[in-house]
Amino acid sequence: MLTELWSDLRYRWRAIFRRTDLERELDDELRFHLEREADKYVRNGMSRGDAMRRARIAFGGIDSAKEQSRDARGTVLIDILAQDIRYTFRGMRARPLFAAGVVVTLALGIGANASMFGIVDRLLLRPPAFLRDAEHVHRVYLRHTRDRVIRTDDGFQFPRYLDLVRWSHDFSAAAVFTSQRLAVGDGDAARVRQVVGASASYFDFFDAKPVVGRYYTTSEDSIPLGTPVAVMGYGFWQSEFGGRTDVVGQRLRVGHTLCTIIGIAPHGFHGFEEEHDPAVYIPVTTFGMDARGTSYVDNYGFHWISVVVRRRAGVGIAAANADLTAAYQRSWLAELAVEKEQTPLASARPIAIAGPVQPERGPLAGPEARVVTWVAGVTLVVLLVACANVANLLLARALARRREIALRRALGVSSGRLFQQLLTESVVLATLGGLLGLAVAQWAGGLLRALFLPPDFTAAVVTDHRTLVVTLALTLITAVLTGMAPLFDATRASLSPMLVGAGRDTGLRSSHSRSALLVLQATLSVILLVGAGLFVRSLQHVRALRLGYDVDPLLLVMDEKRGVVLTREQQLTLENRLVETARAIPGVVGASIVSSVPFYGFEGRALFVAGIDSIDLLGNFDMQAASPDYFRTLGTRLLRGRPFDAHDDAQAPRVVVVSQGMANALWPGQEPLGKCIRIASRDSSCATVIGITEDLRLHKLRDAREFVYYIPIAQHGEPEGMLFVRVAGEAGDYAEKVRRQLQRAMPGSAYVVVEPFRNIVDLTVRSWKLGATMFVAFGGLALVLAAIGLYSVIAYGVAQRRRELGVRIALGASAGNVVRLVMHGGIRLVVVGILLGAAIALAAGRAITSLLFQESPADPMVYAAVAASLVGVALVASVVPAVAAARVDPSIALRSDA
Repeated sequence: MLTELWSDLRYRWRAIFRRTDLERELDDELRFHLEREADKYVRNGMSRGDAMRRARIAFGGIDSAKEQSRDARGTVLIDILAQDIRYTFRGMRARPLFAAGVVVTLALGIGANASMFGIVDRLLLRPPAFLRDAEHVHRVYLRHTRDRVIRTDDGFQFPRYLDLVRWSHDFSAAAVFTSQRLAVGDGDAARVRQVVGASASYFDFFDAKPVVGRYYTTSEDSIPLGTPVAVMGYGFWQSEFGGRTDVVGQRLRVGHTLCTIIGIAPHGFHGFEEEHDPAVYIPVTTFGMDARGTSYVDNYGFHWISVVVRRRAGVGIAAANADLTAAYQRSWLAELAVEKEQTPLASARPIAIAGPVQPERGPLAGPEARVVTWVAGVTLVVLLVACANVANLLLARALARRREIALRRALGVSSGRLFQQLLTESVVLATLGGLLGLAVAQWAGGLLRALFLPPDFTAAVVTDHRTLVVTLALTLITAVLTGMAPLFDATRASLSPMLVGAGRDTGLRSSHSRSALLVLQATLSVILLVGAGLFVRSLQHVRALRLGYDVDPLLLVMDEKRGVVLTREQQLTLENRLVETARAIPGVVGASIVSSVPFYGFEGRALFVAGIDSIDLLGNFDMQAASPDYFRTLGTRLLRGRPFDAHDDAQAPRVVVVSQGMANALWPGQEPLGKCIRIASRDSSCATVIGITEDLRLHKLRDAREFVYYIPIAQHGEPEGMLFVRVAGEAGDYAEKVRRQLQRAMPGSAYVVVEPFRNIVDLTVRSWKLGATMFVAFGGLALVLAAIGLYSVIAYGVAQRRRELGVRIALGASAGNVVRLVMHGGIRLVVVGILLGAAIALAAGRAITSLLFQESPADPMVYAAVAASLVGVALVASVVPAVAAARVDPSIALRSDA
């Protein structure tokens, strides 16, 4: 049985890939049988010639026997397909420009979608690499109500995590982790790296064996003081240690702690870290001790970790959420027992949610995730534009082949066979476009990854099987979409007009089909360009928004103590020394100590003002403690009063400067200067308002209820180790120079980090920048494709109407009249597309209103600019064929076969 099966497979393999040898063997076999049959007749007295003729008659026909033998091979469909593919490639060699236009157009559409799928897959669809049983693994989100506002967060306190593990029952595993940039290494080799503090159970969520060594165990992650061990990330191991295996057992300083390296994580392993490729993993208890000492164990006010859990088999999402919520409520009561000012349980209504592991799919998804989704839809629209363009080109080719197709049908070729051949042509062209599209995606993917993904992450294209499957599916869909129009036209055409050379009916239908496709292209282009215009305008509004401080000339400086213990006075002395060192650097025009940084981290304390019961209901109040040169350094305008100065030290009366919005909220219609604010407690000393500044944006660009108050750093509780440095030019040009100078002032192993403030602020405008960039890029691509489509339609129309145009010119029509006649048709189609596209864009605009900034989705300037752009492109695309039409020679046109 197996021998027969193997023999059959070998035979079919030869029938497909060694067809010539098999045909030669078939000819030899048939000749052998004919000669044996002829020998019989020769023995009966016939001549050799008569015997061969008689043998052929008896045999029933050589060609018929060959066809029967080929049918018996079971490869007829493959033979036909191979024949159609060869025919397609011959046609491509005959018309290389046509083939190149189709393939490149499809490559742009398919390549854009393949690149974008890699981004969407990485951010929204694909679970973390190596994750086991991904459908049962969840990130835990906490939701509660405070000050009548529902707040959701995935940041946990360590005792909250312990409470949930203790009091929940529907989960088979739980892990905790945090990620922070810490100094790794000693001396000049020390650099800020991404460090993950994770529980030992963290690694049990993955099927990722270490390349070298091992992961740390539960005993090494014991509370409160974990064992100082470290697992290095694969990329860090390769870049800093050259992949040497002898690093296991060596010592590496991570933050303040000197750790022993015990293992190397495998290539591609990032854990649950979505933002970066971690350099080092250390026990979460070691991390907690490094950051806060033993207070991290029972401090409900320190939110610093995230929690992931694995549902037990058979437990549904609803039951898991109920179980988590019950545990969370018990934990809330436990917190109330030690934190008396916490919101009561009945008012807080705390619930816990077992949500998606990917943050961008969870309840905390930011605007970037929605922009990514919209841009993914935009790439599909670009693919539709490309398909419409290719369908137009294929229709033009089908018209040129109308007599050939009609002749084949008249000779008996069935509609099904014709359909198969034309579909094969579309599939071959789409496949070539898909292959080239993969190359485009690999090349253009770098730009998309830079825009959408963190710098440490990659989104493979050619080597990623998920992207390859999606590209294959897009290729097949594209082949069907682009092939339908010429297939429909070819199978519906009447034979008689085609064979006698008239073909007016088919030409008319083709013209209508191509015009409809052109209108579709123009409509889709308008939608994309309107989206681009709206996001560009939003980005312009964001850039023009006054934040209350300058951004471009500022450097943010943060010092890392690395285990150097300083008293409050020593820390203030160090920070003042850093300020003086910075001011002495050429090109530096100002420096100031700060305790908070906009869009990075702000501190808030309880405020008490006479006559106001609950200040928190009026808005968000943030505190900034700074040295006297703060306002000049940041460029914040003082509207009235005075700033604090060197005389406002720890022994001087308490003073405070407030923003204009804060003054209006606390004392509407009153003079705020001289008013009293008590900070931290009702019994604290009165801080007198001495100045009013302009309003600031601190956390969100949209929130107008963000208020800030400033106090002298000398009257602040604890220094935070942060400075702002103002330079005379672009901050990025001075960053390394300032870092080197300030590092000389740092004691012992302490380390200083210097970063342009623009890098932090730009994260807040990321969604508008992404939207503007991608809509403009894809809208421009769609516009180019639409222009090519318009040109092909008009050029085809000129060729179809060549005899008519010749008659018009012969009867006295001027060149201008002919040009206007030809261009009028193309412009009319574009205008129809503009109207349809504008109507659809207006209807869809409401869906992206939340993604825009101070911009109406019905902005008439955007629609006018888009309409003018598309009409301008249409005019340019129409000029060449219109001028060609005006130069038609009447005598040649009248003799031609139109």
